[in-house]
Amino acid sequence: MAPQAKLAAAFVSVVAVATTPREAVWAFALHAGVLAVVVAAAELPLGFVLRRLLVIVPFVGVALLIPFVAGGEQVEVLGVGLSREGLWGAWNVLAKAGLGASISIVVAGTTEEARILEGLERLRVPTTLTLIAGFMLRYLVLIAEELRRARTAMLARGWVPRWLGDARPAASAAGVVFVRSYERGERVHAAMLSRGFTGTMPELDTHVTSGTDWVLGMGVATAAAATAVVAVVTT
Repeated sequence: MAPQAKLAAAFVSVVAVATTPREAVWAFALHAGVLAVVVAAAELPLGFVLRRLLVIVPFVGVALLIPFVAGGEQVEVLGVGLSREGLWGAWNVLAKAGLGASISIVVAGTTEEARILEGLERLRVPTTLTLIAGFMLRYLVLIAEELRRARTAMLARGWVPRWLGDARPAASAAGVVFVRSYERGERVHAAMLSRGFTGTMPELDTHVTSGTDWVLGMGVATAAAATAVVAVVTT
């Protein structure tokens, strides 16, 4: 499927999930069902999705505290008094964060980084933003490699990261990596200008988006949007 169709469908689906009333539990079940069908169609392993969902663990921790600190009517759950409003709030955070993150994981897991940026450009996202995003992704890899090399060199010289005083060498190494990254960025920019860079990257993929791509993508988005609308009207 064309990346722009995936991104458009993902955006509409995330908005639909975010606007679904928390009381409409059936609507969240439908959202989850549609998402499960998409995951199966994309042939993504369940473990792949679940491992990447660990990124929302901090939100889960905060959500689990809401029933204990929120006010309002109290209900007893397993002998513990909890706020009814807090329980709804926790459910709201967990459901929407989980579904939203899962949608993003499906898009990222089935689309290469370069194709995602290409899709954003074809959706008329400002070129400056897509260029910044592209360079950020590339430089994160380079910076991670520089940090790995710096850490290896420090360990080879007897650095043992155990005490607070050992943080100073690490801070110095981070500063060196920052300077090297900045200098590399200047060299890359100068090289691009010398090769005729005009502010836009050439398209490497000439794939023409077919109507089927949009039908499939918007079919998923329409199902999510319709579910959200019905939930808002009936709740």
